[in-house]
Amino acid sequence: MALHTFTPELIERAKLVTTLVLDVDGVLSDGRIIYAEYGDELKCFDVQDGAGLVFWNRVGLKTAIITARKSRLLKRRAKEMRVDFLSQGSLLKLPVYEHLLKRWRLKPQQVCAIGDDLMELPILQRAGLAVAVPNAVDEVRRVSHYITRRAAGRGAVREIVDLILHAKGLWNQVLQRYQS
Repeated sequence: MALHTFTPELIERAKLVTTLVLDVDGVLSDGRIIYAEYGDELKCFDVQDGAGLVFWNRVGLKTAIITARKSRLLKRRAKEMRVDFLSQGSLLKLPVYEHLLKRWRLKPQQVCAIGDDLMELPILQRAGLAVAVPNAVDEVRRVSHYITRRAAGRGAVREIVDLILHAKGLWNQVLQRYQS
């Protein structure tokens, strides 16, 4: 990843981040919700996003998911991605976010929040690095420090993970595991 393609301000914000706070529908997934014949809910997740979150966890950084919907399959996927904190059914996300800051003793500048819709606005407005996906609503795009090139559910989260790990100088630590 060529850091010189990003603004110095974005890189400085990224260096401070220790925690990702993510939405699910429209961030980790493409936002579509598919129902099976018997009412089961299906979502598509990007394998590179998942790998990125595993890399993130391996270098000692934390991940939280705060979502308004409830889904059994999300609990499974969050475990696979080594997510540290999962809050489902959180229609008002700010109280959960504030609880998380206290619980993990975080300063807002240590948080990168990624969102796409109005429910994430309060968190994005308080995060040190606010990120929107390309199809985010205008209000989210306006408060964000960065808009991903990759789409929601198609590597947007991985793009941010890679950016932050490079900015923090942690990318080589990830690579060491896979080099001979």
